[in-house]
Amino acid sequence: MLSGLLKFILGFFLAIAVLIGSGVAVGLYFMNRTAIPPAKPIFANDHPSLQNKPPKAADTETKDSSSKAEPKTTPSATPSDSPTDSASLPPGAYRGRVTWSQGLSLRAKPSQDAERVGGVGVNEKIIVLEESPDKGWQKIRVENSKQEGWVKVGNTERVEQ
Repeated sequence: MLSGLLKFILGFFLAIAVLIGSGVAVGLYFMNRTAIPPAKPIFANDHPSLQNKPPKAADTETKDSSSKAEPKTTPSATPSDSPTDSASLPPGAYRGRVTWSQGLSLRAKPSQDAERVGGVGVNEKIIVLEESPDKGWQKIRVENSKQEGWVKVGNTERVEQ
C-alpha cells in the first residue's frame, strides 16, 4: 500500500512538472514570435533605379501638362523648373542629400497633415529651395526630376560641389 501511494504522489508531481514545462515552452515560443519585427514593405519609390526609369516618363508627361497650364496663371512657375537642367541654382538654394534612412515623404505644404505628393530615397540628391517661416520645414526638389515638396528640417544635409 505504501508503494502504491508513493507511485501516486510521484506520478502526480511528474504530471505537474510536464504541464508546467510545456506551458513555459509554449509561452516562450509565442513571446519570441511577437518579438520578431515584420518584414519591411517594399514600395515602388523605395528603389531609386526603379523610380527613375519607368515612372519618369509618366511623371514628365503629367508634369509637362500641368506646367503648360501653370504659366497662364503663374508666370514664375517655368523659371523655377529650369534650374534642375542647368548648373545654376535659384537664389538662396543649395544642393544636398537625404540622410534619413527610410527616405522622406514629400508634402504639398509645410505641415505633417498636408497631402503626400511623392517620396525621396536615402542618399538621393536634392536641391533645397527654401525654408518655411518657422524654420521647421524645407522645400526641396529632387535633382533629376521636377518633383518638389516639403520635408522636415534635419533629414537632409548640405553637399558642397
